[in-house]
Amino acid sequence: MSHGSADLTDAELRRLLAPLEAGELLRCRLPFGEGLVHIDRLQPFVCVYRQPAERPDLGTDRLLLGQASYIIAEQSPATEAPLRALVSRLTDLIIDAYGAALVFELWSAPDGPAPQPGEPLEPPRYRIVTSSEGVPHVTLETLEHALIETAGDGPVRIDVDYRSGAAPPGADPLLPLDVERRARVFLLGLEVPPLHRDLGSGKVMPAELRRLTGILGRALRQAFYTFAHARARYRPAHYQELGRRAMTDAVADVDRGLARVSDAFDLLLHATPVNADAVYSRFMSSRYSAVPEFLYRPQTVDPAALKRDLYSLPVEEIEDPALHHLFSAQRDELDREITMLADRNTRRFVLESQQVYGGPDERLVDVARDILAKPAPPAQRRPVTPAIGAEAFAGKAEEELAYYRAAYPELPARVELRDDVPGVMVSKGRLLVSRSMTLSAERCDAILQHEIGTHVLTFYNGLHQPLSQFHAGMPGYEETQEGMAVLAEYLCGGLTRDRLRLLAARVMAVDSLIAGADFLETFRLLCADLGFAHRAAYTIAMRVHRGGGLTKDVVYLRGLIALLDYLAEGHEFEKLLVGKVALAHMDIVEELWWRRIIASGPLRPRYLDSPLARERLAGLPGGSGVAQLIE
Repeated sequence: MSHGSADLTDAELRRLLAPLEAGELLRCRLPFGEGLVHIDRLQPFVCVYRQPAERPDLGTDRLLLGQASYIIAEQSPATEAPLRALVSRLTDLIIDAYGAALVFELWSAPDGPAPQPGEPLEPPRYRIVTSSEGVPHVTLETLEHALIETAGDGPVRIDVDYRSGAAPPGADPLLPLDVERRARVFLLGLEVPPLHRDLGSGKVMPAELRRLTGILGRALRQAFYTFAHARARYRPAHYQELGRRAMTDAVADVDRGLARVSDAFDLLLHATPVNADAVYSRFMSSRYSAVPEFLYRPQTVDPAALKRDLYSLPVEEIEDPALHHLFSAQRDELDREITMLADRNTRRFVLESQQVYGGPDERLVDVARDILAKPAPPAQRRPVTPAIGAEAFAGKAEEELAYYRAAYPELPARVELRDDVPGVMVSKGRLLVSRSMTLSAERCDAILQHEIGTHVLTFYNGLHQPLSQFHAGMPGYEETQEGMAVLAEYLCGGLTRDRLRLLAARVMAVDSLIAGADFLETFRLLCADLGFAHRAAYTIAMRVHRGGGLTKDVVYLRGLIALLDYLAEGHEFEKLLVGKVALAHMDIVEELWWRRIIASGPLRPRYLDSPLARERLAGLPGGSGVAQLIE
């Protein structure tokens, strides 16, 4: 079906491309045939896909949707002239801006017969088509090397067909050959194997299509990066700079929807007893033999309604591969957390907790045992510091927030004294302090840097990003957040041997929970085997057995180890402060950073300004040397 005349006049072309000349996003249906043009800014390249008229080619058009500049059109006699006119005028604009233009066209090979059982599979074959004197060799080499990744560990075949007028079989080149010979417009074609379709049925395989779109998208950006440096007046610092910046309505809808579902409940608060102190008094009176009976907050949300909202979000409409991956993972984690909410205080809760937070692996248990077995250094006389109560700590926390308001006057964070939380915790950017809490003065600053310098700070930095996932928390963010928070304790000089032993004991308590131990068995393990005092052992066991069994407490030590490994590889610490990010998704964070979708937030941890922190940050061990932090 045609949306307009097969002819495209100069006036129509000017109107169509006017947003680009004004420096704005161009995204609209083509005025001829079926098709779409998306160019979020002029760059030295444009990608094109033409839907062949003689055969179905399901899914191939979506392989370009992650690019910042693409045209998807019909391949037919009626659309040939207007499409060539559009590409010609567009390349004129690109040449005016950058001095050279690359027109990249993608198509897929026919499906071919399905392999017979037992028949060896042929390696996937890519065919690069270009003029022998046009596209720089470094661009072709970069594309070839990047395409190898699409096959994983298997073999791949890449052929290069040197000929003028790169175009799919049966189609004419998008531009006449004399234009290509001017050496300012370059044509590059790529025929991809139909890895995204099932050869037997011809149907699209969604997971494979998403995987191939992501890998191919990176490969193309790497090739375009080398082209820009070799032929154009443009010097991007990183190939990811060439990625999309403009976000579609679907991105905004899904992002807001995921944040709305996330903000509707606080799993940690719902799983935390409101009577922990009273229960301990009864537990102590029973000589530590009565099974605690914990009470929890009323459940004020409907898990089924939350899941309906969650799965009504149009995640599948997200074109951007990085954001699709992030939003899909976030949806999956929220789904699991809502199930935990519904199953609080049942035997299913601990199994679901392992799906969200995992459990301790062999390496983590070994590290925890080593920390707990390490003999304490010879006792040294240290001045006795008075304990700090809840109100005094809240006052110091307000002073800490006042420091950050000097950089961010609108900072809405507040401190709340509560009767229904144990210790100190952060919820939605608020610092919640138990009225019964006491701590030593030497640990005060470490707790402030843990809770405010990490959890509060990254929440409000995340609020300054255009994607809500940066303040609501990426999937798996708790492990990275707690690793950063414990590292903050070390960097400010407040990570003690007792604190590290506590984190190791939490790992052992979770290990006992997963092995089937009940509350009393975990409590006795902590007291009799690991030497913890009764109150400390009760608190650890309560945290681990709350809600029916919560494995979250493995993330502190595991997150610290993973963070030390990450920093030892040379990665930047401050990039982790843009919001509530996860190490597992730092490749996406880096990509969004280079694409200028995210940037530094307004807050920077106070402890990073101290000489001690800078010295310690420069000399961190890898994760296997975590015990060295307190030697």
